[in-house]
Amino acid sequence: MKKWKQMTMAAVLSFTALGSVFAGSEIQPVAAAANAVPSYEVKFIAKPEAVLTSNGHVQEDVIQKLGLNSSPQAIGVAYYDTDQLELNEQGWDVRFRKKEDKNNYELTYKKRYPIINGDIDAALSLANKEGFDASDDNYEAEIDWGYGKQTLSFSNTKKVNTNAAGTQMPSEQESLALLLDKLPGKLEKWSSKEWGKQKLSQSRIYGPLTFYRYEGNWEDQELTLEVWPIRNSEGTGIENLIEISFKTDDRETATRLRSKLMDTLTANNWLLPVDGLKTQLILERY
Repeated sequence: MKKWKQMTMAAVLSFTALGSVFAGSEIQPVAAAANAVPSYEVKFIAKPEAVLTSNGHVQEDVIQKLGLNSSPQAIGVAYYDTDQLELNEQGWDVRFRKKEDKNNYELTYKKRYPIINGDIDAALSLANKEGFDASDDNYEAEIDWGYGKQTLSFSNTKKVNTNAAGTQMPSEQESLALLLDKLPGKLEKWSSKEWGKQKLSQSRIYGPLTFYRYEGNWEDQELTLEVWPIRNSEGTGIENLIEISFKTDDRETATRLRSKLMDTLTANNWLLPVDGLKTQLILERY
C-alpha cells in the first residue's frame, strides 16, 4: 500500500510539472496554406487577313513591328477527352505536344478556374480549397488575360524522351497510354476515386494539328505570335487563329504592357476584339 501511494504521488507530481510547462504557452492552430502566386500570360487574337500573307506566312511589316524572328517553330498538338467532354466540363484539359526541335513529348494536365468580375483572389481562394495552393510545386499557376476576360489555370507538365523527328507524335493509343501513365493524383481523384483515370481511359483524340510559333522581343519583353490552322465550324476547311502573347511574373508589368500591346495592335488594325480559347475550338470541331 505504501508503494502504491508513492507511485500515485509521483504521477501527480509528473502531471503537475507537465502542466507547468504548458501553462505559459498556447497551442498554435495549424495555419492554412497560402493562396498560390500566379504568373501572367497576356493574349490577344489578331485578324488573319491583316497579319498573314496569302500563303499563310506572317507579313514582313508585322515581323518588324513586333520584333519577331522570320522563321517559326512547328509544334504538333492534340487534346484528349471523352465524347461528352467530361474532363473539360470539370475544368480539366489534357494536352499532348511535340516541338520540332525537342527530343521529348510534353504531357500537360491543366485545371482552369474562371475569374469573375476581375476577382483574382476569389478564384485563387476557390482553387486553394480544392487543393491548389502555394505549397504545391507540381503545378504552375497562371492568369490568362485576354481581351475581355481572365482565367486562372494550374498546369502540370511532364516530359517523356523520344527519338521521333520533327513534330511526329505517336499513335492515339500510344499517346493515351503515356498520358495515363503520367496522370497526376489531383486529376485521378478529382471528384471520386479514380475518376480522372476512368474518364481519360474513355477519351479520344481531338486533333492532331500543327501550329507555328514566331518568337521575338518587343518592348524588352519576350513575345510570341502563333498561327493555329484549325478546322472550320462546317468541317469543310481550315481557318487560322492568330494569337499574340507575352508572359511575365509581375502583375504591374502585365498591366502596363497589355495596354501598350493592345494600342499597337489597334493602331495597325491587327486586333480582333474578341476572347478566343483555341483549346475550346479544337474540342468543338474535331
